[in-house]
Amino acid sequence: MRYFFVLIIVVLCMANTLNAQVHINLNLDSQPIWGPTGNDYVENYYFPDIEAYYNVPQHRFYYNEKGKWISRASLPSRFGSFDLYNSYKVVVNNPQPWKNDATYKAKYASFKGRHDQQPIRDSKDSKYFSNKNHPEHNNWAQQQKNEKNKNKTNKQNNRQNERENGKNKK
Repeated sequence: MRYFFVLIIVVLCMANTLNAQVHINLNLDSQPIWGPTGNDYVENYYFPDIEAYYNVPQHRFYYNEKGKWISRASLPSRFGSFDLYNSYKVVVNNPQPWKNDATYKAKYASFKGRHDQQPIRDSKDSKYFSNKNHPEHNNWAQQQKNEKNKNKTNKQNNRQNERENGKNKK
């Protein structure tokens, strides 16, 4: 009986581990194509150059204006020359990081002015092609469709061959 309970605990722990692993890969296709490569899961980006944030699930920018944090779908005109593709982005997987802005500002100040990240848009890694905004998405989607149809046809042919082989044995 004791071993049964130990086994149940082990199985539950393994299930939690698997859930955590699945969560990590959830939003690769919803990250903006100006985001940096190398991150399978991103909740927020911090932009050291303009001291602002972008929340990936909400698709919203957060920036400070006169002491208040503002949330908008796009950056205001005062950031007009800011280049999302060539600026440095820090991944911050904490909820509402702008509430601890002083911490992130101090921690990532040395990243200001850096322009050495490859954006998702420019990646040739096929894992990014699932993102509908990636330039290779349509080619990738067509290839996925073709492979699915090919697999379906192969399965149908295999079933037909099995039926024919079954008839020949009789």
